[in-house]
Amino acid sequence: MELSPKNLSTKELHKLMTSTIMPRPIGWISSIDEAGHINLAPFSFFNIVCPNPPHVLFCPGIRRQTKLPKDTLTNVKTTGEFVVNIVTESLAQAMNTSATELPPTENEFELAGLTALPSVHVKPPRVAESPINYECRVVHIYEVGQQAGNGSVVIGEIVHIHVNEAIVSDDLHIEIAELKPIGLLRGSNYCRVTDQIEIPRPAPKL
Repeated sequence: MELSPKNLSTKELHKLMTSTIMPRPIGWISSIDEAGHINLAPFSFFNIVCPNPPHVLFCPGIRRQTKLPKDTLTNVKTTGEFVVNIVTESLAQAMNTSATELPPTENEFELAGLTALPSVHVKPPRVAESPINYECRVVHIYEVGQQAGNGSVVIGEIVHIHVNEAIVSDDLHIEIAELKPIGLLRGSNYCRVTDQIEIPRPAPKL
């Protein structure tokens, strides 16, 4: 089967891409607006940019229903700050609850029964129940259109890290069995990290 993106609808492209580009890590992003209203939302379009200096990215889309940007994007544009909270198995339901579309003044922390802890260097709070929190300052925002189905790439520099010592062994090695991260597959299907394979990388030949 050969397909041209020009002949597919946004819905078809979304279904195809999210069903094949997976599993995807989840960036649970907390942000705040100018009036002090806090927001918490999960984004599966999320990943590492580089470690030197440490940067991450997430991609908030334009809502198909309202054709408006996500509150998270509005907040990071305004304040230039956000926190990435890592999602674990025990937090899966709370993460899913926080995905509920709410008015900007309503608090997803409260809706999901989560504890908002103050951050060290940024104004948005962090999720106390998450074992890893990355405090970030926005470096770049690249917009890919303003229509429903479009999105933005938000790149932030990590300025502070909170790590629960229970998941760390020597040399900052994170114990996957203790962290128990989850990833998004397609739709409402998630995966656990319960089976691993090791494939050593080939030695360089440069």
